[in-house]
Amino acid sequence: MPNAGPQGPYRKSLAIKHLDGEPLTRHDIQYDVLYYLFSSTEAVFTDPFPTIHGGPAGTKVTFRDLYVNALAHSSKCSKVTKDKLLETPEFGVEFSKISLLSNVGRINTTMAFFPEMRTALRTYHPVPSLQKTDGNLQDAPRIKNILKSCFTPNELSNPPFTPADVLARSRSGEVPATSIVNMMFVFAGHAAVIAQTHFAAQTGHDLLDFFCPVNISSESRARAILWLCYHYLEAPSHNPFDDDFSRSHPGKVPELVILAEDEVALENVDPADEKEWGEKMSAERKVFMANKDKEALAAEDGAEPASRSKPGKGRGRGGKAKTATTPRKRASTSKLGKLERSSPSLQAFVEDGLSSKDAFFMVMNTDPLQDSENEEESEENTRLDLLLRLRIINRLRGKAPTPEPEHVPLDPVPFTFTRTH
Repeated sequence: MPNAGPQGPYRKSLAIKHLDGEPLTRHDIQYDVLYYLFSSTEAVFTDPFPTIHGGPAGTKVTFRDLYVNALAHSSKCSKVTKDKLLETPEFGVEFSKISLLSNVGRINTTMAFFPEMRTALRTYHPVPSLQKTDGNLQDAPRIKNILKSCFTPNELSNPPFTPADVLARSRSGEVPATSIVNMMFVFAGHAAVIAQTHFAAQTGHDLLDFFCPVNISSESRARAILWLCYHYLEAPSHNPFDDDFSRSHPGKVPELVILAEDEVALENVDPADEKEWGEKMSAERKVFMANKDKEALAAEDGAEPASRSKPGKGRGRGGKAKTATTPRKRASTSKLGKLERSSPSLQAFVEDGLSSKDAFFMVMNTDPLQDSENEEESEENTRLDLLLRLRIINRLRGKAPTPEPEHVPLDPVPFTFTRTH
């Protein structure tokens, strides 16, 4: 049955697949397409919110300002992130570019962009071209949560889910017909329909291909995306992104320029400083993971990890020593962090003085998949989560840990937990 949500009935797997620690290059993210989109100077889009420059709702803005402001007005955007988006334009563009890639499915929900990510369900990837400021790109699940809550005030209860829905709204005078973020969800979910309707027959590509390495110039891809956004959001009598081709072929995007192989190689080239920084961060990640593995082994052996046993080595800013706290108090301030660690969760809790009952309650009431939207990843993550819970239950009942079974059913038989004294 087709998906009724904003992703629509069409799903195409185009997520970047890289090993942990491997950088996302300009070629991977098609940086030049993002550059042309966010450097467009045509202030022709109607902003449904008060603008980032202080203008009232309804002001005409560029694609960049429209997208940044949509993220800033998401109900899931934290105050810290919102302030950073609005007060630091460079970070606003970087965060918006990585968000747009997640918006269309190029970045999946297993990716994180800071090297200290501990959970085994995420992979770290430096993005040298989009991490030039001191802002935090966070991770893909948090970005996806922000995106899923980007709606205009008029569509909170009934956002449009298809291109036809969007056009009907804009043609009835509701401009913009939806948020730019939801517009991109609609495009991604109906990429084949958009291609059939608006692309020349000989193109051989759909809209999602524009965010992947193809032999179409980055500038013409960006112009086509801008044309589509304006066509659907504004219901125009004319389109400011038209060219001679689109004017002579009504309803078609501007000409998509096909490049020769040597011309393709000239786009999305990583400068030397970005390559160096990516390699540096990959090396830093390897060191972090090696230290984490040592801590996990020490925990399994019952030894106190060196990073936790040395007095005066606080983990706060400036490395200042922390005042002594009781085990339970220390545990209560780090529960969420503990749940993300790949070392045995129950043992980590007990080491911090948390009772078996508390540990059981925390694990059984925490959903590690709440941010995941990829069906294949969800099934595997569910299996791992169920296995972890089974092991915890066995430990609480005094049984020895059992080896990992080949398969854990997705619908386990309900159990009853009996507290022992």
